[in-house]
Amino acid sequence: MSLLICENASLGYEGRPIVQNLSFTVEEGDYLCVVGENGSGKSTLMKTILGLTPPLKGSIKTGDGLKANEIGYLPQQTPVQRDFPATVREIVRSGCQNRMGLKPFYSKEDKARAEENIRRMGLEELAGRCYRELSGGQQQRVLLARALCATGRLLLLDEPVAGLDPKVTAELYQLIADLNRKDGITIIMISHDLNAALAYASKVLHVGHHLFFGSKEAYLDSEALSGLNREVTA
Repeated sequence: MSLLICENASLGYEGRPIVQNLSFTVEEGDYLCVVGENGSGKSTLMKTILGLTPPLKGSIKTGDGLKANEIGYLPQQTPVQRDFPATVREIVRSGCQNRMGLKPFYSKEDKARAEENIRRMGLEELAGRCYRELSGGQQQRVLLARALCATGRLLLLDEPVAGLDPKVTAELYQLIADLNRKDGITIIMISHDLNAALAYASKVLHVGHHLFFGSKEAYLDSEALSGLNREVTA
């Protein structure tokens, strides 16, 4: 079943399109990698999926009963966010807020969900630590646990390994792959790391001068890939 349907969408700001005539679908269990040149509209696409920016034309809609507030999102971090003075547990629990409605406090279910995702990300020993004291890789695990509190179905990840060393990068990619393959969570990930992204993705969406949507095997032979002017190994 389709969790996300994009039909002939034009995306941009203040009436100025960055991406035009974009169409794709995301099915339950997909691992979709979003690639393209800098400034091609990848982050704009994420904001449109999240409902933060309306499409200029066309539509992007959720399907199969998925609600907009049931999408987990891991954004690129800013220096201010990396220095946030809260505990790991507090940050992970905050991922439940969209699901809380008008409730002023976390329910037992919300707290249990947070603890499960803390365990899932291997953060039990860090749960009481201040977030800003953690390494970059540990912080990304915290934010991934937070995003999982918002969803059991669809995660949007914007450059989740940016700035991490190779060992931590490989570990985080494997963690995301396990969420997809073992837990059945659908992944949409923006990445500049084309080789690593293609190692895990089942489908590719290329935005920019050339548009492409399809399997990674078809992408390797596409005109869109040749436009990136990068070497890719599959």
